[in-house]
Order: sequence, then C-alpha cells, then structure tokens
Amino acid sequence: MKVRDHKSFVRFWTASTTSNFGTYITTIALQVLVVVNMGGSAVDVGWVSASRWLPYVLLGLIAGVLVDRFHLKTVLVVTDMGRGIIFAFICLFAVTGVLSIGWLMILLLLFGAMSLFNDAAHQSFVPQLVPRPLLTRAYARLEQSAAVAETSGPAIGGGLVSWIGAPFALLIDAVSYLFSGVLIATVKHQPSDKVKAGPLGQQIKEGLQWVYQHQYLRTLALNTHAWFFFHSMTMTVLVSFFLIELGFDASLLGFALAAAGVGAVAGTSLSSRAGDRFGIGRAMAFSRILYAPAVVLITLAPAAINSDPQNIAIIFAVVGQLLYGFSMGIEGPLEMGYRQFVTPSHLQGRMNTTLRSINRSAVVIGAPLGGAIADGLGFLTALSISIAGLGLCGLWFSLSTMRKAQIKEDEI
Repeated sequence: MKVRDHKSFVRFWTASTTSNFGTYITTIALQVLVVVNMGGSAVDVGWVSASRWLPYVLLGLIAGVLVDRFHLKTVLVVTDMGRGIIFAFICLFAVTGVLSIGWLMILLLLFGAMSLFNDAAHQSFVPQLVPRPLLTRAYARLEQSAAVAETSGPAIGGGLVSWIGAPFALLIDAVSYLFSGVLIATVKHQPSDKVKAGPLGQQIKEGLQWVYQHQYLRTLALNTHAWFFFHSMTMTVLVSFFLIELGFDASLLGFALAAAGVGAVAGTSLSSRAGDRFGIGRAMAFSRILYAPAVVLITLAPAAINSDPQNIAIIFAVVGQLLYGFSMGIEGPLEMGYRQFVTPSHLQGRMNTTLRSINRSAVVIGAPLGGAIADGLGFLTALSISIAGLGLCGLWFSLSTMRKAQIKEDEI
C-alpha cells in the first residue's frame, strides 16, 4: 500500500503544503520588511529571526509533555488559526506605520509559541495517519511538497513583494495558515493513547533520557544542534549578503533563495532510494559533508561581480543554493523517518520538542551572532566561520556511529 492510498494523510499533506507555500513567501517578505521597509541592519534581521525561535528555548521541553497529553488535531487547528491571525496583525501594523522592530519581535514571539506546539503536534501526528513502515516515504512526500514550496515560494514572494509590498505579501501567509487549519479540522485519524498525567519534571526527564541515551539518537541530536547553530548564522547573513553586498533586488533575492528549493526537490526525490541503498546513516553523512562546499560557492560571488556582470554572481549564488538545498532534501526525510520509527508513540511529542527546542536554542544564539559578526567584521568573515563550522559537523557525523544507523523492526 502506498502513502497516497491513505486519504487522511493526503488531506494532511495538502494542508501542510498550503501553509508551506505561505511560509516561504514570508521568509523573504519578513526579511525585506526589516531591511528595506524598516531600514534594519543584519543585526536586526538576526534579532527578528531569534525572536521567532525563542519560545523553543523557554517552553520547548514543557510543550513536549503537553502535546503528548492533548488531542493532536485540536492543537494543529488552533495553532494554525492563531498564526494566521498574528500575520494579519503584522500586515495591519506595517500598513498603518506603527510597526517597529520591537513590536515585530513581540508578534513573532507569539508566532513562535504557536509554531512550537504546532511543530510538535505535526511531527507526532504523522504516525497516526500511516503505518510505521511507510513513515520514511510519508515524510519524503511532506519534504518534497515543502521543497516545491521552497522552490517557488521565494520566487513568488519576491514578485509579490515587488508588486504589492512586503506587508501585503505577509497577508498571503496569513490566509494559507487559516486554510490549513480548516482543512486539518476535517482529517480523520486513529488517535494514539494519551500519556497519563504525572510529575512534569519526571516526564521531561523521560524525554531527555530517551533522546540522549539512545545509541544513535544521541549522536544525531548533538551533531544537529551544532549544525543548526552554524546553519542559522549562514541563513541570517545570506539575506543581507545578497541584498547589500551583491545588490540583489527582491526579485533576484527570491530567485536565489528559490534555487535551494530546486535542490531540495531533487534531494527528497532521491532520499528514500539513497537510504535503502546506502543505509540511512551513510546517506545522511553524505548530505552533511556537502553543506560547507555549498556555502564556499556562494562566497565566490563577490569576486565575480567585481569583474563580470551581475548575472555571473547570480550563477555562483544559485549553484551554491542548489547544492545546499539538495543536501537538506536528502537528509530531511531520512532523519524524520528514523526518529519517528525508533521512538515509542507515548514519547513522540517529547522526543520531537526536545530536539527542536535545543535546535532552536542554537538558532537564537547563532542568528544574532552571525548578524553581529557580519556587521562588525564583514559578510565574508561571518560566512567563513559558518563554512568552518558546517565542515566540522560533516566530518564529525561521518566519523560517528550514526553512520551505521538503519531502520529495523527490532529497534522499536
């Protein structure tokens, strides 16, 4: 049986794809709003990005326990609706001229809290829609649609920002979240057993022990935490790098960012086959090695723009983004499928939020730090530090026991 034969999953997949398109439009619209409309710096971009992920630091472990206790579909619907309303307010405040960096950070804190619970429920909901042997393929479908959204979303977002402005582009994302919430409300599923209420500290401890004492999850978690730190530095610096250093307008920025989505589409298309042929651990190790060379290619763009027309610089930016997205596409479904497969259902929420909360904590530190380094020492210095960090993560992963990880029935 194939994943598309599970009608509830297909409906959930459609809802996720819709909100993903809005999210990638927002990725460019928010950053253009800060840099262009509000005259912000790379540091401002970093702080705005960090504010979105701060709830993961403050509430992540608690959210995992709560999500394991609640009805997942209700959590998904309420948080999607809430996120849509928040973006509608950001648009309203921006249009009326009362939006400041501070207010934007406050609204994104609320958005981040909604996203925290939504992410935990979203990842834990999939095992209720498809059998465990189909999890990797189900996540591959979700990653593929996300990759398509990543491919076209920034390009569409760039066009929308140029046409109707960043605030109204954000309104598109608001509508996508509202539509997603309505659609998920119609999904039929088989709920898993809820976790019995108990001491909050003990249940948090159980989630931490599962992740950091597991033979392979421990290495995967620690390496991914470090990867997120350097990834957040890279992504924070790249937007300002493209806009300021290379002089891209919103349309060119969207085109460059969309290239990562094209690479991700290719990566997710090959992900399951790579995992089956080489093993999940080895396929993921291969993908993590590719991140550093991808950023190196992007750093070559300024030299090209100094000696050749701007379209030569775009080539370096696009190829680097393609390779970066391809790496993410290969490893995304494999990582998610493996994590969900080896984790018992009563620990799914806690496992997901344990990993996400620490990963996002790395973003909260890495994003503003990357912006500060870029403002103080230059974009290329900040990107060089990111390259070194991503390279070390790839080497560490490749030499670790995680490269031997496989999906086997006896691992449950």
